[in-house]
Amino acid sequence: MPRKRDHLRDVHGILLLDKPSGRTSNQVLQSVKRLFRAAKAGHTGSLDPLATGMLPICFGAATRISSFLLGARKSYAVIAKLGAATDSGDAEGTITAQGSRPDLDTIRVREILEGFAGESAQIPPMHSALKHQGRRLYELARQGVEVERPPRPVHIAAIELLAYDRSELQFTVTCSKGTYIRTLVEDIAKEMGTLGHVVALRRTSVEPFQEPDMVSMQTLKGSETEGLERLDELLRPVDSPL
Repeated sequence: MPRKRDHLRDVHGILLLDKPSGRTSNQVLQSVKRLFRAAKAGHTGSLDPLATGMLPICFGAATRISSFLLGARKSYAVIAKLGAATDSGDAEGTITAQGSRPDLDTIRVREILEGFAGESAQIPPMHSALKHQGRRLYELARQGVEVERPPRPVHIAAIELLAYDRSELQFTVTCSKGTYIRTLVEDIAKEMGTLGHVVALRRTSVEPFQEPDMVSMQTLKGSETEGLERLDELLRPVDSPL
């Protein structure tokens, strides 16, 4: 009997997937890997299940240069709910505290956002994949355990206000590897005198790739009906990040 692996192909290239909301990055990776019947593939830079947007998937030889994309600057469009905090820092968590809605004008909010530009230290959230004594932080968080996390340096290259009212804040941000948007939102809300959490998050770029370059799951599934060659046409060259 032939082994399952005998049906897999050596696929090489990079797919700029527009990740849908509601699924983990690994779940989406496995679906794409099956569509391409690829022997080897990995994603570069996880997105939370709630998040959408650019998730580069490296096939075959491209996995060797995935570190370039892991370390690249990334841009996000963010919608934050003001006046409440959750245990996970986003809308998938349980509300843990309520706060007053900030009574600030747009000029002051823009000043607060701009104050986060440049170098800073950020404490990673408990609901993250970082490890503590060999265990993922999110595993400890689910058990109600909180441990001390040392601050990590991050860099905000650009941050811009899109819209604001007393209950909601929308902005874009371009930042370094390792920046947690959930923590950024909590820190911004604190400066505004309230609490906050992420309700929508979209990654719009992973340098050097931009939002128009992305391919949706719907496009992939439509191309699958035309054959594997059509799917392969959606891949970017292995050296394109360089």
